Amino acid sequence: MDIDELVKEITNKVLKEYKNEQPGSKTGFGPKYDPSYAQYMDHTALKPETTRETVKKFCDEAKEWKFASVCINPTHVKYVASQLKGSGVKTCCVIGFPLGANTSFIKALEAMEAVKNGAEEVDMVINVGALKDKDYELVYEDIKGVVQAAHPNALVKVIIETCLLSDEEKVQTCELAKRAGADFVKTSTGFGKGGATVEDIRLMKRTVGESMMVKASTGINDRKICDAMLAAGAVRMGTSKGIKIVLGEDDSSCIHCGKCNAVCPSGNVTITRNEY
Repeated sequence: MDIDELVKEITNKVLKEYKNEQPGSKTGFGPKYDPSYAQYMDHTALKPETTRETVKKFCDEAKEWKFASVCINPTHVKYVASQLKGSGVKTCCVIGFPLGANTSFIKALEAMEAVKNGAEEVDMVINVGALKDKDYELVYEDIKGVVQAAHPNALVKVIIETCLLSDEEKVQTCELAKRAGADFVKTSTGFGKGGATVEDIRLMKRTVGESMMVKASTGINDRKICDAMLAAGAVRMGTSKGIKIVLGEDDSSCIHCGKCNAVCPSGNVTITRNEY
């Protein structure tokens, strides 16, 4: 069976099982300080105008609050690795970011240099156009090239940019990432038209099972949203709001259920562009 037939068969199976699955319950954490949330946070500074001063601030905060990682662009990797050395907080770097339209060779080279400079995790963006063209072999080899460049020294997270994909395409991409040997699938870059939703996290987790982990990113702005993503199956959050989440400072009634369009079904939330 070639890769196209395999992807089609697995996609149909997962979507059929997913439609029969009932949503999970929330974790039920209250709005109080809880340091256990820190383990889920990738403290994220990816805006193009990010300065060295901002990067230093994020590193200091991540060490103080004991976050999982600091996620930055490749130009900051060496500096962040030196700042985090011995702290237990990992250096995370994005690859092929934010469009994913680099050649596979360049992505692999970028990952190799990032790891050499101290990255312990790399978050790569898939070639979305190739996926839309149903060129599954290219998407697979693109991911595999980064995996081979990063392993065994760094984990690989695959950003699938869920806001641009159909449910079928989300399943296909997760399956390709799993077969390429990646460690995580991740929802979003933060530069697209939307971010993580509960439904997407649930679908992604249903597809990859226990063999991979899921990262929710973009729009994880408070504990209520974080709780919903954890309940759906995510174990990492790409956000700059980690401190707020640990402190339990909730100020939104949106849990990113994924069922809204231009208007929230409850009528209580104004829909705006999600940002880190």
